[in-house]
Amino acid sequence: MTPALEVAGLSHRFGKRTVLDDIGFTVSPGSFTVLLGPNGAGKTTLFALVTRLYHATQGRIAVFGRDFRADPQAALARMGVVFQQSTLDLDLTVEQNLRYHAALHGMASSVSRPLIAAELERVGLLERRHDRTRDLSGGQRRRVELARALLHKPALLLMDEPTAGLDFESRAFLLRHVRHLCADRGLAVLWATHLIEEADETDIVILRAGRIVAQGLSQDVVTNAGATGLQDAFERLLRVPA
Repeated sequence: MTPALEVAGLSHRFGKRTVLDDIGFTVSPGSFTVLLGPNGAGKTTLFALVTRLYHATQGRIAVFGRDFRADPQAALARMGVVFQQSTLDLDLTVEQNLRYHAALHGMASSVSRPLIAAELERVGLLERRHDRTRDLSGGQRRRVELARALLHKPALLLMDEPTAGLDFESRAFLLRHVRHLCADRGLAVLWATHLIEEADETDIVILRAGRIVAQGLSQDVVTNAGATGLQDAFERLLRVPA
């Protein structure tokens, strides 16, 4: 089966400082994979490379077999992204933000209108579609960003620290909703976080100081680390020399 996302031999430097060092992993279609690491581990840099905000000069990135160097447009077209920092226009309404995104993907209004309504209904914000985005809570804005990322029906969803700064209820909704998308739509998800509880009972890639120190099913990572649980395994792996 062709991976939804394949990263191989990926390295990146800022000047003389190595931020990512020979990173390699895959995300399978329909799977929920957690990129777990402390702040400063390189998660956001990795996302910037995978979304082509930064140009990858060393290594390979492919989305459903589409290599970024050979066919970047085809690769990006199959991807939806929710960045750590909000990219919504706070002076536009919820619906206007989504309509603008749809237009960037070449979607006619007749096509995007029902999709916008459907995605907003799924995240419980259809009745707020005419409200200015700045009038929403942080958790509600995150839901709008998720709805926006799914408008063009991507097969791979990237989410960079999506629950940062959210309350417990908003975090739980977002995590539950995205996991449901994997099961219901066969969506592949790469979810970056530093929160252990978001990585339990799933595929994980643990990143420390720009290097992968463990990957696989969370239960296997715990066993291989000789740990009592995922928190214990994570703490042990963070002590591995970089």
